[in-house]
Amino acid sequence: MGKPEFLELLAFHLGPLHIGATVLTTWLLMALLVGFVWFGTRRLSVDSPSRLQMALEGTVLALQQAIEDTAPGNDARLLPFIGTLWLFIAAANLMGLVPGLRSPTGDLSLTVALAMLVFLSVHWFGIRIDGLRAYLRHYLDPNPILLPFHLLGEVTRTLALAVRLFGNMMSLEMAALLVLLVAGFLAPIPLLMLHIVEALVQAYIFGTLALVYVAGALQSHELNKKE
Repeated sequence: MGKPEFLELLAFHLGPLHIGATVLTTWLLMALLVGFVWFGTRRLSVDSPSRLQMALEGTVLALQQAIEDTAPGNDARLLPFIGTLWLFIAAANLMGLVPGLRSPTGDLSLTVALAMLVFLSVHWFGIRIDGLRAYLRHYLDPNPILLPFHLLGEVTRTLALAVRLFGNMMSLEMAALLVLLVAGFLAPIPLLMLHIVEALVQAYIFGTLALVYVAGALQSHELNKKE
């Protein structure tokens, strides 16, 4: 059900692993992003920057400011991960606009993988800053009896991240398909605008939640220092 996927014709098996359309689309997107960044940064100039350079610098500054507002003093540390996450998800959500392709974020396997990256990054930054023992100790605050609730919260918010993005993108594509079936091609532009807005909103929500989770681990470190 849905649009035919061109990359599904190129699917293959790598041992026991099935490399399907979602993985191929993700690889294609990664290659396009790397190529775009290389093209946009190969001739940087301070005196006469190009329009593309100014657009890239504006995007980086906007991401940096958003991170600084949520996790003050940690923008340089978090920008590579959070910025990449924001841009990748936005581009992945918009891949559904390309004829013959579907948004890879409409596949639960990819959104689970992204949520697991966020889960691991929270603990990575927490342990890297606090140390393993001090970081694990914060799960016992303010009372050790709350440990099961802390652990349950870690699992549920990770699942919520994955399911929220997957459900919203899948429902968006299904809604667009139903409208096209009913109205034919009388409403392509409104559907296009709806897809673009929703894709950007979902990328913003996912990236913001990831940032809040990581910032929470950093703030626990600040509280431990004050104590």
